[in-house]
Amino acid sequence: MGQASQAEGDGAALADRPARSPSRARALLHPVGTRDRQDDVVGVAMVGRPVARLLHDGWTAEVLRLCTTGERNACSMLYGASWRAARALGYRRLVTYTLPEEGGASLRAAGWRCIGEAGGGSWSRAERPRVDTHPLQAKLRWEAPSEADA
Repeated sequence: MGQASQAEGDGAALADRPARSPSRARALLHPVGTRDRQDDVVGVAMVGRPVARLLHDGWTAEVLRLCTTGERNACSMLYGASWRAARALGYRRLVTYTLPEEGGASLRAAGWRCIGEAGGGSWSRAERPRVDTHPLQAKLRWEAPSEADA
């Protein structure tokens, strides 16, 4: 399985498939893709600016969406490639979030570490009503390995 420098063509279609996270990636910085031996795109990761405004420090990026066809090790490869690409663009920190029931095996295999619980709840307020389309429970925040960990 090789890495594609851009997730193009069928990679975009892969990212638009229904998933646990229903919204499309916003504030995209760069996509990362991976291909199989037949050169078919089997996974894509969308890296962008962090959703949490408190992480908008200019040095932090977030894996906003990661989708695969189920190809073995594709998720771990995409997390690793996303971090290498983010570092090459000057970012010092890369984060992502999972639901507690997702386990995180691919993240751990790529060297990421769970740094704790984050978020959860509704974004709707009396003065600013919203329709919640995302999971409302707390998520787990994961962080890519630092330079000291490498």
